[in-house]
Amino acid sequence: MAWPPVRREPGVELLLVTADPEPSSVLPSLALLPHRLKTVTPKVATALQAGAHDAVLVDARYDLAAARSRCYRLGSRDLGVPLVAILTEGGLVTVSLQWRVDEVLLEDAGAAEIDARLRLLRPSPAPHDNRADGPLERGDLVIDQARYTARLRGRPLELTYKEFELLTFLAQHPGRVFTRPQLLQQIWGYDFFGGARTVDVHVRRLRAKLGSEHEQLISTVRNVGYTFIQPKHGGLDLTPQTDDDP
Repeated sequence: MAWPPVRREPGVELLLVTADPEPSSVLPSLALLPHRLKTVTPKVATALQAGAHDAVLVDARYDLAAARSRCYRLGSRDLGVPLVAILTEGGLVTVSLQWRVDEVLLEDAGAAEIDARLRLLRPSPAPHDNRADGPLERGDLVIDQARYTARLRGRPLELTYKEFELLTFLAQHPGRVFTRPQLLQQIWGYDFFGGARTVDVHVRRLRAKLGSEHEQLISTVRNVGYTFIQPKHGGLDLTPQTDDDP
């Protein structure tokens, strides 16, 4: 299930998972920001029972194998908030999609960078469907943007945040073809360090979760990118739009 946006009010509630006896040394510049920090020991169960917060920060500076396992286990659960790993520069080379984190921060990151990255975890307001604040319906697929949930024939889809954002964005523009760089910009942002293959991986995961009967909702346009196929009564409309240049 996807998580809601970080609150926009000055200062957010952050949960730091660390074994460091001096939590302030994990991300020193955080002290310069108005965010409120709660610290828990590096146990997944403890983090899951820590109460309300806007993001989870995991101290991954040292034992990388244990940090990866911890991040994976947290990222595999329904946290409801973004997951951020704090690393040394040397630790960056070990990070992959298998970590299941939404963002990484270097331990010596400045206050401005920390604040910007936390803000970028908040999705941009999406265009409303023609039914204002109601769910976005595309055939058997119903996307509730207010609750960050998606259902297919009434069955909940267990989506990560990025999978939910990608599916929602494509479904908002049925028939419109987007290149991989355009999708990277829209969903991951300008500062994302990964390549276009990230889009392919997320599309493949989305199709697997949609199932064989509905995987064609996300269609590949060869040598261009991807498009959402508008379901029609009795089948799918397989003609992508060409009059609206993305």
